[in-house]
Amino acid sequence: MIRFILKAISLFALVVAVMAGTIDAIQSVSASEPVLTPLAVAWSTASPDTIALVADGIMRHLHPYVWDPAAMWVLSQPAFAVLLTVSLFFWIIAYRRPPIAGRFTA
Repeated sequence: MIRFILKAISLFALVVAVMAGTIDAIQSVSASEPVLTPLAVAWSTASPDTIALVADGIMRHLHPYVWDPAAMWVLSQPAFAVLLTVSLFFWIIAYRRPPIAGRFTA
């Protein structure tokens, strides 16, 4: 059950990453130059209340240094790249290796 939830999160992050990459590609063709939307801009466009809530929660419950250098660096990266990384992370966690002896073992 946990593996299914992790794979669903991975699929959702992959779908959103493809959407963000498609939007960046369309804007790049329109502007005739590469356009990479940072995660902070995409997140604040989609849901401005949640980014403030997450920032407040991290500063209150963790250390403010976690938000300032670490989270701000992640939020400045392109949205599609961060979401692809999140998707890969959850897929790796949910991955189940096939048995060594093969399919027909007891």
